[in-house]
Amino acid sequence: TDSSTMYGFINTCLKSLVIEKFGDETWEKLKTQAGVQDTFMTYMVYDDVITLRLIQEACKMLDLPEDAVLRLFGEYFFTFCKMSGYDRMLRTLGGNLSEFIENLDALHSYLALSYQEMNAPSFRVEKRADGAMLLHYYSDRRGLCHIVPGIIGSVARDFFNSEVTMEILTQREEKEHTGKKEHVIFLVLQKAERPKRITRKTTNLKSGDSHKDNEALDTAFQKAKGNYFTLSCCPEKKSHWDIVRSVVKFGKGNLSLAFVPVYPRRLWVEEKTFCNAFPFHIVFDEELRIKQAGVNIQKFVPGLRRPGSRVDKYFSVIHPKVTFTIFTIRKFINSQFVLKVHREMLPDSWRNQPMLKLRGQMIWMESLRCMMYLCSPKLRSLEELEERKMHISDMAQHDTTRDLILLNQQRLAEMELSNQLERKKEELRILSKNLEAEKKKTETLLYAMLPKHVANLLKEGKKVEAGEFNSCTILFSDIVTFTNICSACEPIQIVHMLNSMYSKFDRLTSVHDVYKVETIGDAYMVVGGVPVPTTNHAKRVANFALGMRTAAREVMNPITGEPIQIRVGIHTGPVLAGVVGEKMPRYCLFGDTVNTASRMESHGLPNKIHLSPTAFRALHNQGFEIVERGEIEVKGKGKMTTYILRRNLYATENEIMGR
Repeated sequence: TDSSTMYGFINTCLKSLVIEKFGDETWEKLKTQAGVQDTFMTYMVYDDVITLRLIQEACKMLDLPEDAVLRLFGEYFFTFCKMSGYDRMLRTLGGNLSEFIENLDALHSYLALSYQEMNAPSFRVEKRADGAMLLHYYSDRRGLCHIVPGIIGSVARDFFNSEVTMEILTQREEKEHTGKKEHVIFLVLQKAERPKRITRKTTNLKSGDSHKDNEALDTAFQKAKGNYFTLSCCPEKKSHWDIVRSVVKFGKGNLSLAFVPVYPRRLWVEEKTFCNAFPFHIVFDEELRIKQAGVNIQKFVPGLRRPGSRVDKYFSVIHPKVTFTIFTIRKFINSQFVLKVHREMLPDSWRNQPMLKLRGQMIWMESLRCMMYLCSPKLRSLEELEERKMHISDMAQHDTTRDLILLNQQRLAEMELSNQLERKKEELRILSKNLEAEKKKTETLLYAMLPKHVANLLKEGKKVEAGEFNSCTILFSDIVTFTNICSACEPIQIVHMLNSMYSKFDRLTSVHDVYKVETIGDAYMVVGGVPVPTTNHAKRVANFALGMRTAAREVMNPITGEPIQIRVGIHTGPVLAGVVGEKMPRYCLFGDTVNTASRMESHGLPNKIHLSPTAFRALHNQGFEIVERGEIEVKGKGKMTTYILRRNLYATENEIMGR
């Protein structure tokens, strides 16, 4: 595109449309696919590519053609503008659709005082002989013309109680002196207004009677019109109030419908008075030769004091973007014209300051075959007034530019405040998002140290009472010859080995829903049935043990390069559990069951899962292959008949590993 930026207001509107019509999930998916941020600042400028990318992705997601999406956006954009506080401003642009469109450029020109980077499209209305309306649309952005029918259709329905159909007659690129522009001509057909409810009583008439009545009304109107035009324009013959009374009488009380202005026979104004009353104006002929200029425009463009110079020598047309000829100016006569002074035509001392821009109306004077440009300096703020070395007094007292500069100065201050608020809001949103992420990290770490329900109680400041569990299953494991490995390896190698092994074990605790109590050195301790009681705790721990044995084969001994060997011991029995400590609280288990489980591990065999008698009974008929190891001497316990867990008869290795 020739212009590369749009204000965040446009993207916010598009976001609001998607959320309202298709839901938050659709917007989240759309912004992710388009690769754009979630929030747009109203007064911040964004690359056009963002908007176009959103529209393209919306077409793909919704499986709709681009023209349908753009038309929907156009309809919603009108609604969004009204909701954003521009309702009254839009409603008062014109009394009918044609006037509304013709004044859109003037509205854009006013808004450009605040939205300084705005590059709005331009509109021109042309009436055909058959009564149809041609709408000329000019834009520096290609491919967005289908937004126009959506906007115009909504305006017609909402403001003028009518329906329009719009058809593209031609679509081409025109190369003016300012560059390429898309020029689209729409044929606009406006249907009659919807019938309004008539409250007065009406009489049913036959068609013949109705026709006669219409003829009678026509005759009466023509008579009234004839009587009106016989009124003299000369004030000596009839007073002003006589004319007004006649108009009201013949127009049946409606002054506006019968109003025809009265013009004087000569212009009662002196040349000097006119040039002082309109200090910024230029009159030029068909060859663009300057005939006269206002006093203040001569002050700021000294070359205009020499009549006969060409106006295009001193100015270029900024808006509408057309060539500087009488033909093109007359073609766009209803548009607001913005001219910019050529820097090289100013005195040397003025060339470093910002160039003066003029904004105003072109008026064609047929009898003189000349064009009059009535204008005012285009200024946004007091700062720009000072930069151009101008003063409020340079504008005529009747010129609203005086008020416009002061009002816009206040509006710019309000916009800056609004910008700051939006930036703070966005900063708070990002901080809140980051805080939520950090909170989740903290919770994850806390839940890794303590059972979830215990951690939640501590977070709420409640005391966690010790609990007694009648039956649970505890597992201990360690690495065979771990002391020898430590003595022969670098500390970092030990850390890497243990980290690799524990990471695999930690994943398995989630797969089999067992609670990891702690790790000390190479010892790894888990429990089933605590802190959340469950009936199948022994089965869960047994499956976890089988997974541990498989996972250990993937961890290499740094000395031999072979898989490490682990011993696993399991015991089932009652325990007491509670939180110990305040600085680094831990959820600990107490009781003889813990000691017995530890003995099963220390008296176990490499790569074997050693079961106590109670663990064996808990796993009996649970689908496991278990063999008796025999009677062994257990330190502190005496002789015990223990067992070896081999495998799960009904679960594959992948199922055990949670793959």
